[in-house]
Amino acid sequence: MNVSSRIALASGVAVSSVVLLSGTAFAHVSVQPQGEAAKGGYATVNFKVPNERDNASTVKLEVTLPADAPMASVMPQPVPGWTVTVEKAKLAKPLDVHGKQITEAPSKITWTAAGSKIGPGQFQQFPVSLGKLPESADKLVFKALQTYDNKEVVRWIEEPKDGAPEPETPAPVLTLSAAKDDHHGGGGTAAKAGDKDHGTEEKAAATDSTDTTARVLGVVGIVVGAAGVAFGVLAGRRRSA
Repeated sequence: MNVSSRIALASGVAVSSVVLLSGTAFAHVSVQPQGEAAKGGYATVNFKVPNERDNASTVKLEVTLPADAPMASVMPQPVPGWTVTVEKAKLAKPLDVHGKQITEAPSKITWTAAGSKIGPGQFQQFPVSLGKLPESADKLVFKALQTYDNKEVVRWIEEPKDGAPEPETPAPVLTLSAAKDDHHGGGGTAAKAGDKDHGTEEKAAATDSTDTTARVLGVVGIVVGAAGVAFGVLAGRRRSA
């Protein structure tokens, strides 16, 4: 086997390995925030469900919410072709939400196919608004069950551990970012200050833009003037000749 053949074979093996590893790493139910999920705030997240089977379609997704970090507000966004239900459970310790005691909280979300499926080679996203996110946790673990139309159920419930290899069927994990002063669109003073600074920046930018335009026009005028003088000189010489 010559050098070129060996290089081609090695490249093919490398590409195949990447494809296989990528499929293994990403072909599972996951959760990602739309924007940011800050501690103590509210966030919209997407549960992404890829179909892993070549001969079956996904018809159901069940997501269990973390019992150690209950959230009073759980609102799924409607997904065409799917029905959704939210189950609630009694809390061992009531939640204090805006001065009101909450004794039960959402515990499970179930999406069921109603005229739609996730077919082979496809995926579906299920958006949910969550809050108030815990302030003392760095991540939230959502255990999920994925049901196919051949009655197979895949249990995505293994919690990933730091420094350990990824489990075969990992549970979706939402990483929380640092807490912000404005948890729920408030912070009027900060917002006004930000608007003021932003307005100042816009004015400065507009001034810079005006100055730049003036400079450009000035240079253009000089060039045009010089061209006119040169043209006049040349014309005079032609007449003299």
